[in-house]
Amino acid sequence: MLISLAVALFVVCFASSAVLTALAKRIAPRLGLVAHPRADRYHRSIIPLGGGIAIFLTLALFLIAGAATMQFLIAPGCFGGLAESAGLNPADFQRHAGELLAILLCATILFLVGLRDDKRALGPFVKLGFQFLVAILATVFADVRVEFFIQSRIVTTILSAFWIVLIVNAFNFLDNMDGASAGMAAIASSILLTAAAFNGQVFVSGLAIAFIGALLGFLVFNFPPASIFMGDAGSLVVGFFVALLTLRTDYYHQAQSGSWYPVLLPLIAMAVPLYDFTSVTLLRIRQGKSPFVGDTQHFSHRLRRRGLTDTQTALTLYLATLCTGLGATFLYQVNLIGAILIVGQTVLIIGIIGVFESTGKAEDR
Repeated sequence: MLISLAVALFVVCFASSAVLTALAKRIAPRLGLVAHPRADRYHRSIIPLGGGIAIFLTLALFLIAGAATMQFLIAPGCFGGLAESAGLNPADFQRHAGELLAILLCATILFLVGLRDDKRALGPFVKLGFQFLVAILATVFADVRVEFFIQSRIVTTILSAFWIVLIVNAFNFLDNMDGASAGMAAIASSILLTAAAFNGQVFVSGLAIAFIGALLGFLVFNFPPASIFMGDAGSLVVGFFVALLTLRTDYYHQAQSGSWYPVLLPLIAMAVPLYDFTSVTLLRIRQGKSPFVGDTQHFSHRLRRRGLTDTQTALTLYLATLCTGLGATFLYQVNLIGAILIVGQTVLIIGIIGVFESTGKAEDR
């Protein structure tokens, strides 16, 4: 039954996102939401920016419908026995309904900030301030926090807030090439979905499935050659949901005797996006530039300048993310030596990416 519900949820979110993206592609230019050719972008024509609207609306509809459904699941009536028949605890749903609404509030704030930036650029520190506001709201009201062996809620709130802001900006930075941000987010979220399903987390699995469906529906129009971009209205929301999944997924239970190695899963699954964010930030700082000013020094840009097409570049990014992510899924089944090998494999993959980042500097200039 749960598998059928998961498939139905994915199909609905995928179809909703695809239809809304097609509509946004027609409406966005009339609203002035377009991306003009720039020095730090490879597209040479005016492209609509409404993809973020489609992604956000799909997720918002899911969150509202999910919150309403969860209220019915715990109430007497025709839905009252649905949770129990699926082997779930109906009492858990009331708490999750409130968390869904808190998540919706956070996503809405980021969406509106991103939409305003797409229409007329905001200062980077204004966006950063809103990102920290949302991060704190998420940790306090939606329980989006890391708690591994840390008893202080103040410490977990601070750590979680910085992690959320980091991931939000990582995927904002990745939105520099056709299909990059949405595709890599879908792959990373699929890896996190396997971890949530492995631990029997129905709530987190549902969030992941809806999110992946929304991303792939948009990717139909964003995969090279892209006919629409998500803009900051999309990339900020996408980064937030990836961060949400990394923090809400259970990787280890202290009450159980299993190994602790799965706690490394989000870092390994996110290795390529985090490397791109970190390397580009350091390069800009070393060159005396603001880390928030766009340029063409991303891994995707390096690949593009080495003769790869946009499609080949996107596929290379996907394959690199899959290489690290698939290794991460085995952390539940290996011993210490196996965990070390998986971490080592991830470092080697990042090392290969580092070669692309560091070679050919004379040509790049």
